[in-house]
Amino acid sequence: MDLVSAKMIGAGLAVIALAGVGIGIGNIFGNLVASIGRNPAIRDTVFPIGILGFALTEAIALFALLIAFLILFT
Repeated sequence: MDLVSAKMIGAGLAVIALAGVGIGIGNIFGNLVASIGRNPAIRDTVFPIGILGFALTEAIALFALLIAFLILFT
């Protein structure tokens, strides 16, 4: 196995985290919609928490992509 193929395999393994990020974002917004649907008055309290959860989850995706690019291009 040469270095290029090892880099490709490593980058592919680093991107596996994106599957977890997709599931996490789906859970966040699914539960956000469900909670607002049950109690619309709580929207102003729950919505900023949901956006914070989305931002933190999306940061993990950006870190995974950064690691994959570092593996590929260094």
